[in-house]
Amino acid sequence: MNSTIRKEKHYKITIEEVGIEKPKTLELSYQDREDLFKAVDNLKKGSGLTPETATQVAVALRLLGPVMIKDRKHPLFVAFMPHFKNFMQHLKSTVKQAVSGA
Repeated sequence: MNSTIRKEKHYKITIEEVGIEKPKTLELSYQDREDLFKAVDNLKKGSGLTPETATQVAVALRLLGPVMIKDRKHPLFVAFMPHFKNFMQHLKSTVKQAVSGA
């Protein structure tokens, strides 16, 4: 039997404050089992959001989602988790329908 092992994808995100003389930067690295670029493309195609907003939402969800799942019993996430789960199910369903119908 041949099992499929998902490899973690490695990402680096740099945020730079713009429009000021001495900009601040924030850099973080993280791993994800999902392809961030594919998530962005799918949201751009199927969410009905502007491309810039779809990119922001996809990146935010791929950063927040795994943290919430890992720490779902943390007091900060307990009350929000059921709503997040419903939101993600609705989002995935909406995007899947739009992308497969395209």
